[in-house]
Amino acid sequence: MSQAKLLMIVGDYAEDYETMVPFQALQMVGHRVDAVCPGKKSGQSIRTAIHDFEGDQTYSEKRGHNFGLNATFEEIDPAEYDGLVLPGGRAPEYLRLNERVLAMVRHFAEAKKPIAAICHAAQLLAAAKCIAGKRVSAYPACAPEVELAGGHYVAVEMTAAVVDGNLVTAPAWPAHPEWLAKYLPVVEAYLAQKG
Repeated sequence: MSQAKLLMIVGDYAEDYETMVPFQALQMVGHRVDAVCPGKKSGQSIRTAIHDFEGDQTYSEKRGHNFGLNATFEEIDPAEYDGLVLPGGRAPEYLRLNERVLAMVRHFAEAKKPIAAICHAAQLLAAAKCIAGKRVSAYPACAPEVELAGGHYVAVEMTAAVVDGNLVTAPAWPAHPEWLAKYLPVVEAYLAQKG
C-alpha cells in the first residue's frame, strides 16, 4: 500500500470517535494524517464531544477527550495533501464560517481528491458548495442542508456508508468500519492515478 498524506480538519467539540478513530486507523494502515484546527498550532489540542444514541429523539452529548493536533492550520497547503478527512460533531457548525476552511474543502472537491466526511461534516460540504449532484449520507438532521446545497441525501443505516466518486460519507460513528473500508480504495485509486 502506498502512503497517502491526509489532512483532517477538526475543531472544538468535534465528535470524539469520529476524530480519534479515523486519525488512528488511517495511520495504522500506513497513511500520514495531519490534524489541524483554525487558530491552533501543532502541539495544542481541541476538546471533543461524545455523541451517543440512547433512545432520545436526538443524540446525547458528553464531554470527550483532549485531542492533540500534530500540524498548524495556518502553515498547511492543501495542494500538498492527497485526501481530506472531516469528522462530525459540533465543530462543523462553526468551522463552516471560516472561509479558508471552505476554500480547503473546495480544493479537495475540485481536484477530485478523496474526501471522507461523516455525520455533521455534511455542513462543511454544503457550505463549501461542493456537493451539487452528489449522493451524500450524513446525520439525518443534516439532510435539509445537503438538499439545499444541491446534493442528494441518501438515508442509510447508521452502520453504512455511501461512495460517490471521490466522496465517501456516512451518518455517524457506528459506520466507521464501512466508512473507512470504503475510503481506503478511493485513496488507493487516487494514488495510483497520481503516479
